[in-house]
Amino acid sequence: MRKHKKKFWLIFPFVIAAMGLFIWFFQWLWNILLPEILGVKAISYWQAFGILLLSKILFGGFNGKKFGRRNHFEGRDDLRAGWKQKFESRFCGSEEEREEFKKRWKEKFESRFCGAEDEKEKFKEMWNPKSE
Repeated sequence: MRKHKKKFWLIFPFVIAAMGLFIWFFQWLWNILLPEILGVKAISYWQAFGILLLSKILFGGFNGKKFGRRNHFEGRDDLRAGWKQKFESRFCGSEEEREEFKKRWKEKFESRFCGAEDEKEKFKEMWNPKSE
């Protein structure tokens, strides 16, 4: 137990230092690039912190993720199972159903893009001319 407390107190300052370094890096990039490109003013360290916090709120949000959760898809097994069942019911039926599905899509594709049979023949002749 005592070992874990020492690790926590060693990690905490490094996390704070890493955050401070990231804010400083953001401020440095802003002050190097944006005044010349867009003509905006240079910002201070705390303004950089505020911009990062605001962007997290606006674009990242605080969507109730638990602190320390490792797996992004944790707790979504039921959702995944539902999609799997829907996919299998639609596309993994019997052999006859799959053949019927292929036949319907082939007819739909040919009728929409290939046109009538005489147009198909004209197309074939145009691209494969017979040398006489």
